[in-house]
Amino acid sequence: MKKILAMALSLILVLGVLAGCGQTQEPAADPTEAPAADPTEAPAADPTEAPAEEEPAETFVFKQGFDLDYPPYSYLKDDGSIGGFDVEVCQAVCEYLGWGYEAVPFNWDAKDAELAAGSCDCIWSGFTVEGREDDYLWSDPYSNNTQLILTTEDSGIETLAGLTGKIVGVQTATSAYDLLQDAEADLCATFASLEVYETYTIAFADLQAGAIDAIAIDATAGGYLISGLEGYKFLDEDLGTETYAIGFRLEDVELRDQVNEALKALAADGTIDAIAANDDYADIRDFLCVGD
Repeated sequence: MKKILAMALSLILVLGVLAGCGQTQEPAADPTEAPAADPTEAPAADPTEAPAEEEPAETFVFKQGFDLDYPPYSYLKDDGSIGGFDVEVCQAVCEYLGWGYEAVPFNWDAKDAELAAGSCDCIWSGFTVEGREDDYLWSDPYSNNTQLILTTEDSGIETLAGLTGKIVGVQTATSAYDLLQDAEADLCATFASLEVYETYTIAFADLQAGAIDAIAIDATAGGYLISGLEGYKFLDEDLGTETYAIGFRLEDVELRDQVNEALKALAADGTIDAIAANDDYADIRDFLCVGD
């Protein structure tokens, strides 16, 4: 009997050991080990790496709208490059303000459409204020001017009255054209005809060829066309006086103010006078009024 009981106790012990071996236990965490990284967390920044550089601010590009054939203010040179007093002053303004520069030449009668479409930021090309005061936001005037009659010395025309029965040329959409349609309409009515040209350069070619007798033109543009030539003159009587300024869209107040500030600074430091020293701009010098 004792032998049977001993065998039973041995069996119970064996079964208990086997049951214990069937259980698995997680090993205790090692307190010296770092916790496992959470794969959902972003990796920490490397303090040795330099911070990423910010993208440089985009440079503002100022787009000057101008008459492609209105020397000495703006024109295309024989080599296809642009030139003119207004062009050079605008480029100096852009340099002073840290802006980029873009030329937008156009036919003069398209100026309003170009400005309204945003193709240019201004109209800057010997642009007359008088009669257009409410149509644009104007810069400070930078030049005074006079509208005159240009003719040949042998034309026999000495006064405005002498234009009766004569063929007179003028550029479209200019202040001279406006004067002949308005304030000087009675004078214009005495002409044999008023020939309207796309540019003064074309009108002057016709004057040289004898196709017309005279041109209504501003003193500076006319002076440029006859510089170095003999046989031409201006009549002593003028058609009217005017001021030139830069025309902006009515809402572009901040842009206009920045350009005004630059023009005053460039007049004060002599930059504008240096530009006007160019022999091609000799007829402009006496009319400048920047900063006055």
